Amino acid sequence: MRLTEIFLLFIIYAFLGWIVEIINNVVVFKKFVNRGFLIGPYCPIYGVGGLIATIFLTKYKESIIVLFVMSMFLFALLEYFTSYLMEKLFKARWWDYTDYRFNINGRICLETLIPFGLLGCFAIYVVNPIIFSIFNMTNIVVLRIIALIIFIIFIIDFTLSLKIINSFKDTAVKFLKKDNTEEITKKVKEILLSKSVWTKRLIESFPKAKAVITNNIDLIRMKFELKQTKKELKQTKKELRKERKANKKLRR
Repeated sequence: MRLTEIFLLFIIYAFLGWIVEIINNVVVFKKFVNRGFLIGPYCPIYGVGGLIATIFLTKYKESIIVLFVMSMFLFALLEYFTSYLMEKLFKARWWDYTDYRFNINGRICLETLIPFGLLGCFAIYVVNPIIFSIFNMTNIVVLRIIALIIFIIFIIDFTLSLKIINSFKDTAVKFLKKDNTEEITKKVKEILLSKSVWTKRLIESFPKAKAVITNNIDLIRMKFELKQTKKELKQTKKELRKERKANKKLRR
């Protein structure tokens, strides 16, 4: 594949993923929610998933069972490490499966594995043949122009969205001394909702997003306990010295 086709494939799957999320929210929550942390109609994690499916899973298309299993495995890894990376970068967890059975650190769960397998098969057997037939029918110059225009829009969108997302981290840091994640998350959302319309859209897209400050609180707690331990040791040494002095006076 050429670079132009790789980028367009990424965008197409990101857009299709956005549609899947929209449909899921309409069915589950009975309302339209513009999912994704970017302003535009695309979810990058689906774009990456589409590329992974095309590059690594196409060779398994002769066996639907192997393709299904490999899709579950690779997409689960993608979801786990995306959650981990975004949490480390922005101090916020964008989805949380803690309340689901058979979850791993709240990042992935058993219930999503079967849909992952189905999506992988659907991508290889249905979507990719359609996409590549369109690529083959379209002049490469036209594809490059389309890709360039979308790329410029995507970069602008990504830059603006990154600035908005960073407000999660900046806002959460102000509440590091509180040992109540739910309270902090609620306060963070209240502050962010009072800001721009795009920040409000981000909150509505991820209603279960949580400010992640546990590690910082644990660190503060450990430092406090360490200081307390040092104080106790000093106090014990003082008391031992007093006892030694008192014993010496008695002997005299």
